[in-house]
Amino acid sequence: MTSPKPKTIQTMKPATAAKKLGVPLSATPAEFQASVVSRDELNELQSTPPTWLADLRRNGPHTKQVIAAKLRVSIAGLARGGITGPLTTAEIDALKAENPAWLERERSLYAETRKEALRPKQR
Repeated sequence: MTSPKPKTIQTMKPATAAKKLGVPLSATPAEFQASVVSRDELNELQSTPPTWLADLRRNGPHTKQVIAAKLRVSIAGLARGGITGPLTTAEIDALKAENPAWLERERSLYAETRKEALRPKQR
């Protein structure tokens, strides 16, 4: 009879954990950046975020994925519009209020692309 193997703890680099949490690593506290994160710790951070994580999610800076979702454009559309780095919520809101021509163009292109992607699925 074989003995059960001890459960190994899955860990990840801080950059991977930050990406899974949807925040830029550079905006996280130094102790988070300097430590490895276990799968259980990541689940805990996701289910009951500490104050620093809640503030980051609310106020930013946000990753390209979050910025694109908030502006309803693709990540490539952000790059075409000249957005290459993280933005805060206030900066995103200012962009929405300003509604530059590139943002309108990218929103319509993104909506059209999504509509085309859904069309084959409807058959």
